[in-house]
Amino acid sequence: MSLREFPLDAALPRVPLGAWVESAVDWATRTLGPVFDAITTGVEALVGPLEQLLNGVPAVAVVAVLAGLGWWLRGWRFALGAAVGLLLVAGMPYWEETMSTLAQVLVASLLALLLAIPLGVFVAENKRASALARPVLDFMQTMPAFVYLIPALFFFGIGTVPGVLATVVFSMPPGVRLTELGLRQVDKEIVQAAESFGAPPWMVLLRTKVPLALPTIMTGVNQVIMLSLSMVVIAGMVGAGGLGDVIIFALSQVEVGSGFEGGIAVVVLAVVLDRLTDSLGDRFPSARAQRLAREAA
Repeated sequence: MSLREFPLDAALPRVPLGAWVESAVDWATRTLGPVFDAITTGVEALVGPLEQLLNGVPAVAVVAVLAGLGWWLRGWRFALGAAVGLLLVAGMPYWEETMSTLAQVLVASLLALLLAIPLGVFVAENKRASALARPVLDFMQTMPAFVYLIPALFFFGIGTVPGVLATVVFSMPPGVRLTELGLRQVDKEIVQAAESFGAPPWMVLLRTKVPLALPTIMTGVNQVIMLSLSMVVIAGMVGAGGLGDVIIFALSQVEVGSGFEGGIAVVVLAVVLDRLTDSLGDRFPSARAQRLAREAA
């Protein structure tokens, strides 16, 4: 049959992809229920006590600790700015929600990094694994953030747990990519020098490659934390609590004032976390050595 004879209005066969996915989710919910319950218990055991701790400590103490870290890492100017911003948030009626968001971000970032950094090391040391991981990471990074909430909602219901787990998956790719990039950028001559002394591969990795790759890995840590903060706010749509609930409620009720206050709290928290983690990477000896080498060049 020629192209002209082909009926252009012929209906193409429908691929029931959605039905397949629903069947897979139903099967997983029935079969892996105890596993999901254990994951829920573990995440709640991490988020709950940390949230209680942050909300149980006076706001002035939290501000003092974060400002002190800012002074140590970036100097008194940043410490002063962080203190002013955090005191502004403390003066608004959403301090508890801010600490809840901070607890979720810290737990989600920790879980994401525990998965992303070892995976990044593995794909950096294995070219075949790197080739397989690259399209998967591309897919994860191009997927709309809201889509991550759908399976988390099906498996774990409404609450903090699906928000945290969706955040973990959403924020992992930069950690994997930048860990791999940092390890691959290590000077091959330095690696060969370590191998020439008879060091086994695991020692070359831990004592040579990882220390030299730490600045790039810390950039990945920074990106994971920033993505976690953005996703935790979106997770307010599934009842994750924190500032996400404040912003979602303000949008639904068209309350400009509360929405602006929630947005300011997110911005202040994001700036403080971003600057602290960014400066933390510069504290490693390898980062200082690379900076001095660039200045000398």
